[in-house]
Amino acid sequence: MNPADQIIRIVAAVVCDDHGQTLLVRKRGTLTFMQPGGKRDPGESDLDALAREIAEELGCEIIPSEARHLGDFSAPAANEAGAIVEASLYAVSLRGDPVAQAEIAELRWLDPSDPNPPLLAALTELHVLPRLRQPR
Repeated sequence: MNPADQIIRIVAAVVCDDHGQTLLVRKRGTLTFMQPGGKRDPGESDLDALAREIAEELGCEIIPSEARHLGDFSAPAANEAGAIVEASLYAVSLRGDPVAQAEIAELRWLDPSDPNPPLLAALTELHVLPRLRQPR
């Protein structure tokens, strides 16, 4: 990594429905779909940050007791040239139906095996979808 690269530390959600599709979001003014989530506030835990971001972006709640840490991953940032995203990923269940709000322009449920996905963030393409394609 180039020392000039900016590191963006985030926490992100992997939300799947009963059909194995994963929930993706696209922020206003961007073309790329990604996992919902965002940056932690100072002193905030991963799950507290994820709960706050999900409430702000999707208008629903995570179920903390069902959250499962999937790992920490790095990838080029989707919307900030030269930046690297370092993400803690959590599989979470939602209480309520997600609705695009705050900075979210669009929601999409994606089948991980879709041969023609929309434009995806590197984190989703390199780390999330391959994991979801593995047999359970």
